[in-house]
Amino acid sequence: MADADVDGAHIRTLLLTFFFRYMRPLIENGNVYLAQPPLYKLSKKGMEDIYCYTDEDLDRQFKELEEKGIARDQVGIQRYKGLGEMNPEQLWDTTMDPEKRILVKVTMEDAIKADEIFTILMGDDIAPRREFIEANAKYVKNLDV
Repeated sequence: MADADVDGAHIRTLLLTFFFRYMRPLIENGNVYLAQPPLYKLSKKGMEDIYCYTDEDLDRQFKELEEKGIARDQVGIQRYKGLGEMNPEQLWDTTMDPEKRILVKVTMEDAIKADEIFTILMGDDIAPRREFIEANAKYVKNLDV
């Protein structure tokens, strides 16, 4: 389990690389899962809280609320910077409760890709890192520095 933001994605890459390199049978046997915590919480008095797991999910939820006559500015939005910003009940309801949680099973392909990215970005060879950054810089939308 890692944060839902960019930093959490980096941590997931590190964890998957670790499991791939040092505990490969766990992945091969299908024992590794990624927990999906929410990135946003939408709230409004008289409405049950809505948790959004991606920016696309947030946009979709706002469209659904607007169809119900609820304007965007009538809804409170909280962006979670990390798991530590949730109280224990929220973490249980969104990420830990077996009845509601979203888990993604890690495959060998996922682990291989994470290991490749880790090697490119953290390896001793500078050229592949530069090529990766140049090829992917155009996709950056929200730089979290």
